[in-house]
Amino acid sequence: MPTLARSIVILAAIATVMYLGCCAVLFAVQRSLIYAPQRRAYDDADTTVSLAVDGERVLVSTRSATGSDAVIYFGGNAEDVAQTVPTLQRAFPDSAIFALHYRGYNGSSGTPSERALIADGLALYDFVHGKYPHIVVIGRSLGSGVAIHVASLRTADRLVLVTPYDSLQTIAAQRFSWFPVRWLLLDKFDSWRYAPHVTAPTLLLAAEYDEVIPRASTDSLFQHLPRTLATLIVVPDAGHNTISDTTEYVQLLRGPP
Repeated sequence: MPTLARSIVILAAIATVMYLGCCAVLFAVQRSLIYAPQRRAYDDADTTVSLAVDGERVLVSTRSATGSDAVIYFGGNAEDVAQTVPTLQRAFPDSAIFALHYRGYNGSSGTPSERALIADGLALYDFVHGKYPHIVVIGRSLGSGVAIHVASLRTADRLVLVTPYDSLQTIAAQRFSWFPVRWLLLDKFDSWRYAPHVTAPTLLLAAEYDEVIPRASTDSLFQHLPRTLATLIVVPDAGHNTISDTTEYVQLLRGPP
């Protein structure tokens, strides 16, 4: 074999090995790119309940209320949902609040995954529905995928999706376009698959300057929801992480008077 041809073959082999190595690394670390477990910022043991799901202990920050109304909240990938409870209370002062700490987050045991989060979300809904028949389900960012899946399998009075996406797989494939993400990704969070099965009035809140979730992804999810039930509102001058700081956020969560 001529020297040049041999060199090309060797270089191609090295490039292939390096590419496959990068694929292996991406596969190994993928969940660390999706989930960012937070430690509890403060101990709120007096307002925390514990659920046993699949042998794990999952914590839920709660605020009780009289009556039949409750809010279930699924947060973002790096959110301490205990700190979000006061905002939810301002939006829903007469409702009980239940904010799920994902597995591996804030004192919950186990390791986060799509299957685990959905299982925990359904277990939380069933726990809450036993006492509160009227439930608003809210999901923010990563949690929007949990919320829409739960709402597709359970009944809710309202569904609110904050900075939602149609598919985590689609977004990852765009960002890592050099890699076969669709084969590598374990947790796809294909919200669009579950959207047509949602029966609750649904509000999607998009941030005008969302630097994390492409607007096209939110718009695609909106198109998959039943048109008579879904409303999309773009919050002006808001980013992915600052949408909850806007003056209208609490009122939008609360919905029409």
